[in-house]
Amino acid sequence: MEKRNLRNNGFHIRSLLKGKSTKKGDREAISKGKNYKLTANWFKPEIQRWLTLIALSLIISILLFPNILRRSPSYELGDVAEKDIKASRDFLIEKKELTEERRKEAVNNVLSVYDFDITASDLIPRLKEAFSSVRSYYQNFAQAEDVALWEFFNISEKTTKEITEEEGVLRDRFFKILEIPTDEEMFQKFKAVGFPSQLEEEIVQLVSPLFKQGIVGNRIMLMDQLEKGIILHDIITQKEASVTNLKRFYDIEGARYFLENQRINLEKKLSSPELAKLSIRMAVNLIKPNLTFNQRETELRKDLARKAVKPFYFKIKKGEMLVREGERIEPDHLLKLSGEASSLGQADILSRAPATAVLMGLLLITVYLVGLTNVKSFKGDGRNLLFNAIILLMVFTGVLAYNFVAEEMARGFHYFTSKTLLFAMPVACGAVLVAIFQGIGIAVIFSLIISVLAALIIDGRVEFFIYFFISSLVAAYGVRDFKERGVLIKTGLKVGLINIVLSLSIEMINGTFNTTEAIIASGAGFIGGMLVGVISTGIIPLIEMSFGFTTDMKLLELANLDQPLLRELMVQTPGTYHHSVIVSNMVEATAKAIQANPLLAKVSAYYHDIGKMKKPLYFIENQRGGENRHEKLAPSMSSLVLISHVKDGVELAKKHKLGREIIDIIQQHHGTSLISYFYQKAKEQMVNKGGKSIQIKEEDFRYPGQKPQTKEAGLVMLADMVEAASRSLVDPNPGRIQGIVQKIINKVFSDGQLDECELTLKDLHEIAKSFNKTLSGIFHQRVEYPEVISKIPKKAVNGDTDQIKKEDTRVKKSEDKPIDDKGLRRLGL
Repeated sequence: MEKRNLRNNGFHIRSLLKGKSTKKGDREAISKGKNYKLTANWFKPEIQRWLTLIALSLIISILLFPNILRRSPSYELGDVAEKDIKASRDFLIEKKELTEERRKEAVNNVLSVYDFDITASDLIPRLKEAFSSVRSYYQNFAQAEDVALWEFFNISEKTTKEITEEEGVLRDRFFKILEIPTDEEMFQKFKAVGFPSQLEEEIVQLVSPLFKQGIVGNRIMLMDQLEKGIILHDIITQKEASVTNLKRFYDIEGARYFLENQRINLEKKLSSPELAKLSIRMAVNLIKPNLTFNQRETELRKDLARKAVKPFYFKIKKGEMLVREGERIEPDHLLKLSGEASSLGQADILSRAPATAVLMGLLLITVYLVGLTNVKSFKGDGRNLLFNAIILLMVFTGVLAYNFVAEEMARGFHYFTSKTLLFAMPVACGAVLVAIFQGIGIAVIFSLIISVLAALIIDGRVEFFIYFFISSLVAAYGVRDFKERGVLIKTGLKVGLINIVLSLSIEMINGTFNTTEAIIASGAGFIGGMLVGVISTGIIPLIEMSFGFTTDMKLLELANLDQPLLRELMVQTPGTYHHSVIVSNMVEATAKAIQANPLLAKVSAYYHDIGKMKKPLYFIENQRGGENRHEKLAPSMSSLVLISHVKDGVELAKKHKLGREIIDIIQQHHGTSLISYFYQKAKEQMVNKGGKSIQIKEEDFRYPGQKPQTKEAGLVMLADMVEAASRSLVDPNPGRIQGIVQKIINKVFSDGQLDECELTLKDLHEIAKSFNKTLSGIFHQRVEYPEVISKIPKKAVNGDTDQIKKEDTRVKKSEDKPIDDKGLRRLGL
């Protein structure tokens, strides 16, 4: 019954150590928490990383387009502005009144088009046709005066009537050809003289000058164009000419007046006042306008002129005050506010912001997949990606704020621009922080991303991308070996000097090298470099506390032996404290040879066994020759007590905030190694008592792990086991030390405890050599004093801190299994 209770208690303790429970209430709680576990699947580390990248890209796009989340207040004429409103960017505003005025001016400057027919629609040919047709008729009639001709025509009273009718037709046709009213008197007078060709020529000479000069129907309309002139379009030749002397043209009345003045000269030529009067009358009747206004063509040209006038814009500069708080909204204010709203383009932003989010997301995801997934820390710890995201956002928002401040400062000065102050922007601060906490490799990737984003804020200027990228790389390289605060200031000085060279180069490219701007730019660049060191110095402690990162400065603080935790370890477990100091010396001397962090290895060795403070007397190095408490415990219980010191150590490390790296080494410094002494003891007890009902499982006597993941963790594991084993040596000469080191390293290697860390066979060879040297120095030969030594009884000391059997390692133990080391070279020789 006692054995059964012991087994049950051991199983319960083992379940507690593994985070399990066998109680009914615990099972009910686990059953109720199934839904929570299903929900928690969404918060797995891998999913958290993707959510972080997506959220980061969305936040960056919103910061680039802040107006996507708010709308500008809507004002009407006469409203009072609630706050100052400034232009968020450069934009143009159309001055509609001025545009319309210019269009009217352009329309008014268009010359009216007049069609000009110099031939007056073939008047002269018609005049000649009319006269020639009548003249030829009466000439033939006059030749028929003799009898023979009358007989030939067989003229009678009836034919005379027909001739009269023919004359009427001829008269009507005559006036129809001329397109003038029928005038019987004129026709009879012209008939009397036989429609002579001289009369025809005189009439032609009367009307031809008028038609050549131009006759307009509406002189008043024409005179309205007196100041501008008109376009004279010859419908015959299709040529155009600009005419400004409009007085040269006649109207109908002017043409009549001109013809009346020609009567005296015409009477002299025709020798008949009556005939001259009738000729003047015919000429007056023939006068018609040959200069006509082409309204369709004129309107078409006015429309083209109106469209040719481009809208008139005036430029609003970024940061210009549109309306002040408390000011009443005027028409000009409304015009500017509408231009601001149009320039923001809410609908346009709604499409650009998601596109920017997609671009940023693809950039971040690509960098993460290509550059960061190969980094071991990013595979198992989501805090590293979260740290990068927060630092990226901090620097990005800082650049946004600084850009705004630079513009406000530059507005009050006229001898430099806001661009000049941008050289003081401490963008490299982010690269410094990432290099200190995550290494220079990740800092290079970070520098690339933050330089792209910073240049994007400054209108995508390539020269500033190069400026930020180079300064970030220099800053990251400067803090690659960060072990003291002064390194940050020195790095800031280096970045400042590089910034001076870069800023002057950029000013030279922009053509402002010989101006005041170049001096201000170089000064701003140097100040920016100093700001990198100062800001980083202040932020580093905050990051250490917030994310639990462990820097070399933090390690130096923890390495101080006056730390409360180490003092408590020394008081409560002096043997463990002494063991930890020796292990720290061993790993510190070895770490540099295998390219591990000596400081991290040393400090981790100091704290790797702090869990033994919970039950110090259960460990042989702290018993001081007293009662061995394991004698009253079953082997399974003893193994659980030994295993628990790892869990207790992790809890103490978390409580005292030692840092994730040290906590990991405390958890991994035994890996999944077997507690062979108690395992063999449990098997022997079962054999001796003939028990076969309960089978001894090897995994119950192994540490829960995990195996060492880093070189430092593997080094601490080896040093811990080698130092403990070396204490059991009766005569620790160099040969025996070398043998025990060789045996322990081969055993750990064969057990697969080093499979997940980066230690190579070459590293193991260097470790063995260093351990041999260090232990030989610790256990060096001393001068023997027989009279003193003879009084001291020889007593073997078990140096294995996790086992209690005391015997010389020269005697082969039953639990020591033969190790197949044919494939292993002899290390440390």
